[in-house]
Amino acid sequence: MTIQDDITASDVGMNETRLARIPGYFGANYLDTGKLPCMATLVSRNGQVVHEAYRGKTQLDGGQPINADTIFRIYSMTKPITSVAAMMLFEESKIRLDHEVFRYIPEFENTEVWVKGTTDDYETRKPTRPMQVRDLFTHTSGLTYGFLYQHEVDALYRKEKIARPDETLEEMCARLAGLPLLFSPGTRWNYSHSTDVLGRVVEVASGQTLDQFFRERIFGPLNMVDTDFYVPEDKLGRLMACYNRDAVTGKVTQSDGAGEESKQYRSQPPLLNAGGGLVSTLRDYHRFCLMLLHGGRLDGEQLLSPKTVEFMRQNHLPENKTIRQMGDKTFSEARMDGNGFGLGGSVVTDVAETMQPGSLGTFSWGGLANTFFWIDYEEELIAIQATQMIPSGCYPIRPQFQQLVYAAIDW
Repeated sequence: MTIQDDITASDVGMNETRLARIPGYFGANYLDTGKLPCMATLVSRNGQVVHEAYRGKTQLDGGQPINADTIFRIYSMTKPITSVAAMMLFEESKIRLDHEVFRYIPEFENTEVWVKGTTDDYETRKPTRPMQVRDLFTHTSGLTYGFLYQHEVDALYRKEKIARPDETLEEMCARLAGLPLLFSPGTRWNYSHSTDVLGRVVEVASGQTLDQFFRERIFGPLNMVDTDFYVPEDKLGRLMACYNRDAVTGKVTQSDGAGEESKQYRSQPPLLNAGGGLVSTLRDYHRFCLMLLHGGRLDGEQLLSPKTVEFMRQNHLPENKTIRQMGDKTFSEARMDGNGFGLGGSVVTDVAETMQPGSLGTFSWGGLANTFFWIDYEEELIAIQATQMIPSGCYPIRPQFQQLVYAAIDW
C-alpha cells in the first residue's frame, strides 16, 4: 500500500476541520494542565494518513518536543504482534489451535487449578480439560497477572516473582506452569500472561528466539525499523520518559527515564516479553495495522492470508459471549462492554453496548501506558494514540479519541 502525499482528508471522506480538533482537545485538557507529558495521534482511511499530530515533550518537566520519530513503550500492543507471529506458524501447520499447550511446553501437562487456601498453603485439582493454544490467544487459559490484585493466585505470582527481567521466556514459562490456574481453561476470560506463553510456543514451533522471528518475519518485511525489545544506542535519544499515576493519591512519579536515563530499554533483555515488551513509533505500528487492514498484505509482502486475518477478528469466546459475560468485571485496559475477543485483540460484537460510535468487527487493543489502536474494517479506518502514563484508563483518553475521530467522518 503506497501512501500518497497529495491525498487530503476530504478525498477519503474525512473532515479536516474536525480532525484538527484532536490535538487541541488533548492539549487543552491534558497537556496544558500537566496531566500528561504528551499526546501523539494518527488516523488513516483507505490506507491514507489523514491526521498525524505530536504535542508535548519527552518529559513532564522538560525534555524535547515529541515527533514522528519518538519511541514509545507500547506494552500490551505487543500482543497482536505475537498473535500474528503465531498465526503465521499456524498457516504453515506448525501450530494448531486445538493442540494442548504441553505439546510445545511439556511443563504444562500437570498444571492444576486453584481450589482454596493461601499463598503458603493451598489446594488444587485437575482442570476439566488441558490448556489449549487457542486459550493463549483469547486469555481463557486460566493464567493471570500478578499486578491485577484480584485473587490469591495473583498474589502467588507476585510472591514467585513471575516475569523477572533476568530470566528467559523459556524459564518464565516453566515456572509459570508450576503454579495453579485460576480456573479450568475455556471457562472464563482473565487478562494474563497467556500471550507470553504463546510467544514461547512461537519459539518452540519456529526454532527461533522471539526477537529473531519478529525481525525476520514481521518487522523486516513491513519495514518497521524502530520496533524491538530494546532501543539501540543510536536511537536512545528518541525514547521518551514514562510515568505512573497513583490511583488513590493522584501523585505522578517517573517509572522509567528518557533516552540514556532509561533503566529498562538500553540493552537487549533476557526476557523477551511477548505480551508487553516492545517499543515502537506510531508510524511503525501503523504499518502493522495496515497489513491487518489489507488482509495480511502490505507493499507486496504477504504475512497472512486474507481468510486468516478474517478468522483472527472473529469473536472466539465460547457461545459468542462478550468479555464481560465471560466473567471479567475489573479489567481497566479499556471499556470492554460490547466486545468479544479474537485471536490477539478485542472485537466489537455490539456497537450500542460500547457506548461509542463504531462498527461491528472492529479490532483493537491498548497498552499499559495509555497507548491504543483500533482497526475499523467497515470504514477502512485506523487510529492510533500514544502517551506514556501508567496505568491504562487513568484518564478517559481512549473513548475521547474515538469520539473525535468518528465525528470527523463525512461519508
